[in-house]
Amino acid sequence: MKLAKLGEGPEIFHTIQGEGVSAGLAAVFVRASRCNLHCRWCDTDHTWNFEGTPWLHEKDGTPGYAKFRKTDVTFEIEPAEVARRVLAFSCGRVVLTGGEPLLQEKGFLEVVRSVREVRPETVFEVETNGTRRPSDDFLTAVDQFNVSPKLASSGMAEALRVHVDVLRHFAESGKAWFKFVVAGEGDLLEIADLCEGAGISREWVLLMPEGRTAAELDRHGPWLAEVCRDGGFRFCDRLHVRLWGDKRGV
Repeated sequence: MKLAKLGEGPEIFHTIQGEGVSAGLAAVFVRASRCNLHCRWCDTDHTWNFEGTPWLHEKDGTPGYAKFRKTDVTFEIEPAEVARRVLAFSCGRVVLTGGEPLLQEKGFLEVVRSVREVRPETVFEVETNGTRRPSDDFLTAVDQFNVSPKLASSGMAEALRVHVDVLRHFAESGKAWFKFVVAGEGDLLEIADLCEGAGISREWVLLMPEGRTAAELDRHGPWLAEVCRDGGFRFCDRLHVRLWGDKRGV
């Protein structure tokens, strides 16, 4: 498996879930390297923005920022070792994130099964961009999917970032929550159209203000909270950003 690298080891860490319906709950995060998308505002760009790629990022031009050398930010590891490291924490919730973890579904399914052999009550969440349909085995094994479809503001063509049939499959599973990053009022019509087209009920939708700092969240949050109140959506903050800022491994 290819995980993101943190220090000299894989990016596996014990923290609290900062987003979505599980916000505030303790969890072990396992961050996959590699993604099939390239959002220009992505805050885990070390999983895909490698040297030699043509993708643009909003940090381009920031002093000290450069594309990542793939070998410097990738940790090769076997699923059994991932499970062993997860079990080292006394925590009953695991979040498989990325990058895009469904690119390595087979390996992560081994992780889930290995962990549950020792700790069968473990709850697994998967954070995905909603472009890849999980296998039946993976869908059964995972307790909750946190699906984050990307909007036009991400800087990618619609054909790359939106797969309505996959989103509909997630919606019909009864295991998926849908989180949209909202950068401005113009995103709301796009969200409404996408939900209607994929059969996503608003009660399963979370709207989250785009922001890497508490100040940015505060600037966009109040009006978005009103949208959620009046439109039947659930508001989603970014608790980890408020607690630790734009920092990895916490």
